[in-house]
Amino acid sequence: MMDSKALERVPPGKAAHDQEPPQALIDFMSRDWIEQPPERRTHPQLDRLRARRATLSRAFPASYLLLPAGIEHVRANDTFFRFRPSSDFAYLMGGGEPGALLAFEPDGAGHRTRLFVPAHNRGTPEGFTNRVHGELWVGRHRGVEESLAYYGVDAAAPLQSLDAYLDGLCSENAPVRIVRGVNYLFDARFEERDGDAELATYLSEMRLLKDEYEIGELRKAVEITKRGFDDVVRALSTTSSEREVEAAFWGRARIEGNDGGYLTIAAGGAHACTLHWTRNDGPVQRGKLLLLDAGAECDSLYTADVTRTLPVGGRFSPEQRAVYELVYAAQNAGIEACVVGNDFLEPNRRAMRVLAEGLIDLDVLHCSLDEALDPERQYHRRYTLHNVSHMLGLDVHDCARARSENYKYGRLHEGMALTVEPGLYFQPDDATVPAALRGIGVRIEDDIVVTGGAPQNLSAILPRSAEAVETWVAG
Repeated sequence: MMDSKALERVPPGKAAHDQEPPQALIDFMSRDWIEQPPERRTHPQLDRLRARRATLSRAFPASYLLLPAGIEHVRANDTFFRFRPSSDFAYLMGGGEPGALLAFEPDGAGHRTRLFVPAHNRGTPEGFTNRVHGELWVGRHRGVEESLAYYGVDAAAPLQSLDAYLDGLCSENAPVRIVRGVNYLFDARFEERDGDAELATYLSEMRLLKDEYEIGELRKAVEITKRGFDDVVRALSTTSSEREVEAAFWGRARIEGNDGGYLTIAAGGAHACTLHWTRNDGPVQRGKLLLLDAGAECDSLYTADVTRTLPVGGRFSPEQRAVYELVYAAQNAGIEACVVGNDFLEPNRRAMRVLAEGLIDLDVLHCSLDEALDPERQYHRRYTLHNVSHMLGLDVHDCARARSENYKYGRLHEGMALTVEPGLYFQPDDATVPAALRGIGVRIEDDIVVTGGAPQNLSAILPRSAEAVETWVAG
């Protein structure tokens, strides 16, 4: 029979190999710390963030709104992935620490905002014994007093008081809406209600239209991404593996931004035919293509999402070039359709028509154009699989909980940011594809802002045409 002690769990914030501190050490560690004066600075975008919070407040009068920042996720045993606050929390607050919670408390016709944050713990046992929250382990927290000023909320409180606060809401059966799927500890405290989904949908739809600041951050993310692609291109003459490509891009994203906005796709050769190839453990070979789908995430957490397909060695083969130019033509048709008044799917329809025509010309499809595009057949999708657009912003696939009538089947409005990314993927084992085309995968993706006039391609600063890409790589 297993010893009961073997079933004991290591307390949160501790490791199995940690030594328990004696009281004398606790007493010694608790004194003689120089008091740090609190910073009084405010978030540089505070006015914009407050306006967003006021808009949300007006939409849900008389309800408590709970928005968690999220928690750190285990990577291996007691080590964690780098923390990133949830996008909805960041949209309203401009940042956040692990475990934080923003509460909107009904107050007359509006709300008071209360922020729960990690408190300073230097000079306490937690400060030097807790690997997750201890300031000697993870660095100084902003703390309660500084968070009150920095985030411009009505009240701030330490995380230690959050359990009692949530217990009170539960015992009062208060009308509560919570953003779910971010912190399972909060999810478990409250029974799921329809109002939760309504809150998530409203936040997604708030984010559909980008203001001048957000478009500027997307532009900044694209500029960093462009330099990351340049780093990859410079490395191609000596690179032999997809991992080297990934590392070259990630270094730039991490140096100049917060991180990559998503896992980099560095797909050499036939790996480009796997749409989300993120293993990046294959070779990069001269004469083959490299499909690089990558985006840098700014410190503000807005991300780029760009794809270029590069001829390793500097020149496309005739077959590679034919596929590339077809995808390029489809992308141009899609970008031209990103104008106010068109529906969201219009860029997709125009791009798919070009791809279907080209597939017939390449002797891949053996049917009429109408038959290929017939909604009951859609034969062209065997070789392209995905639609060409998604919203872009704080998430690489932004506004995901918006209603279909306002997103997928909605109209394009000035201030929307979306991708246009047609692709063709000829699987190496696809008998319907001419042998010379098998194993070729091409995608071209750019970040587009809908304006009052012509579409604005933020990522046009990267070469796009076949000639420009060849010059870029060869140079």
